[in-house]
Amino acid sequence: MAQPRDSFWRLERKNRRQTALLVVVFISLFTALGCGLDFLAGNLKVIDGRLAGAPILTVVALAFGLFQALLSYYGGASLVLLSVHARPLEADSVKHQVTLDVIREMALAARMPAPRAYLIDDPAPNAFATGRDPAHSVICMTQGLVDRMDREELQGVIGHEMAHIRDYDIRTMMMIAVLVGGVAMLADFVWRWSWFGGFGDRDFRGRGGRDNSGGDGGEAGALIAIAVLILAAVAPIFSQLLAMAVSRQREYLADAASVEFTRNPKALLRALEEIAKSESPLRAASRGVAHLFIVNPLESAAEGDGGGENFFANLLSSHPPLAQRIARLRALAAEGSMPGSTAAAPATH
Repeated sequence: MAQPRDSFWRLERKNRRQTALLVVVFISLFTALGCGLDFLAGNLKVIDGRLAGAPILTVVALAFGLFQALLSYYGGASLVLLSVHARPLEADSVKHQVTLDVIREMALAARMPAPRAYLIDDPAPNAFATGRDPAHSVICMTQGLVDRMDREELQGVIGHEMAHIRDYDIRTMMMIAVLVGGVAMLADFVWRWSWFGGFGDRDFRGRGGRDNSGGDGGEAGALIAIAVLILAAVAPIFSQLLAMAVSRQREYLADAASVEFTRNPKALLRALEEIAKSESPLRAASRGVAHLFIVNPLESAAEGDGGGENFFANLLSSHPPLAQRIARLRALAAEGSMPGSTAAAPATH
């Protein structure tokens, strides 16, 4: 019986390492963009083949990146909930009371404290979990999900989100959501700086205080300026692709864990089939938080349901194909197998 616990701790340690690595990657992007701003502003120069000057804006960007990391860790859940206009879910109707009951049931099945419950007033059925750990976790659902799901289907969806909480996916994905926005903001500032005064008379061609830099310095400065603009263009795209890749690999695992908690492969299967009928995207969602949801909130389920595993389509998607997830759950239901029914099952995570 020790194996499931050992597997859980191994997964938690892996997610801790991955979260730390992601923070390092994002802070490196902040630092690189800050260094580029220093070159555009003239704080750093290349003189006689040597780097000279004070990296003032690099330090500022690094501090901004560290602040974003701390903000995402301690306040990321609140920022995410604010961005989607969520409010606390209260037991003010029969459906809401049932939903709160199911959350407590699934928390018991996952052997975790019950997360706080929030609601988005939107008819599109969807849900996500966020927070830095199980003790500070949140499950947020749309009104459309609450209205359209029966109790069994709610168990499947909430079990999926409980898996993200148990496996500490929520912390990784929450920090990515905040840091992606920070990279995009800083990259946009670099572009604005370069076009509205960043170059001007200080254009890395040896003029305006750079007379002593020599031809080599001017050419190096020009190359650095081009590299900075390329980085400013690529950094937001790279960070978004990184968020999507991390999100995709976790969805299949959470689907399987939902079956483990509910002991019912048909619960999440029926829920995803119901969600697949939705024809409207979630109005409150943005690209920065799209990877948090159980299905892509920016498009109708039918639009994102190509059913295949095309490399380029997956590269640009925050979720695996919905048809593929449904097919896997149908296979589980047909076999009557339940992840977690044996001691070795959690090791698949």
